[in-house]
Amino acid sequence: MKIYLDKVNIDNKEILYRLLEYSLFEESLYDKNEMNAKAIFEYDDFDSYFTDDNKKSYFIRNKDNNKLLGFVMINTYMDGDNKIYSITEFMVIPKYRKNKIGKQTAFECFNMYKGIWKVSPSYGSKDAFNFWKNVIDEYTNNNNEYIDGVFIFNNKQLIKKED
Repeated sequence: MKIYLDKVNIDNKEILYRLLEYSLFEESLYDKNEMNAKAIFEYDDFDSYFTDDNKKSYFIRNKDNNKLLGFVMINTYMDGDNKIYSITEFMVIPKYRKNKIGKQTAFECFNMYKGIWKVSPSYGSKDAFNFWKNVIDEYTNNNNEYIDGVFIFNNKQLIKKED
């Protein structure tokens, strides 16, 4: 299955938030996310993904039929003179996992934004750690570091990877 990334616009904000809540629920096993009194997992800076040019969100869609397969949220920030890219949220709907959709999505994100990347797997999840380790090792040909729970690499000089 081939995918494409579809930039989320303000009209689809509620759909993205619903998917984000599923992801926060799933991660709550490891990172202790809590629901509020209305049974909602809050995400404090969610609205900034529609107002801040340094934050982007994309739906992951099937190229053949446009079916929604998940989402990815990316932040860009400055660390001194360096622009840093970070995948802040990432989810493939469970039914579509194990189809290399996550890998294709990660590669597409990395290829869209060239520079220094910092990717933090969901805290405490061995599955998330193994997924990101395998994907980043393959993408960078093992040219990355893992420091304090964060994978770090610079893809400016890497040959473009496709899958």
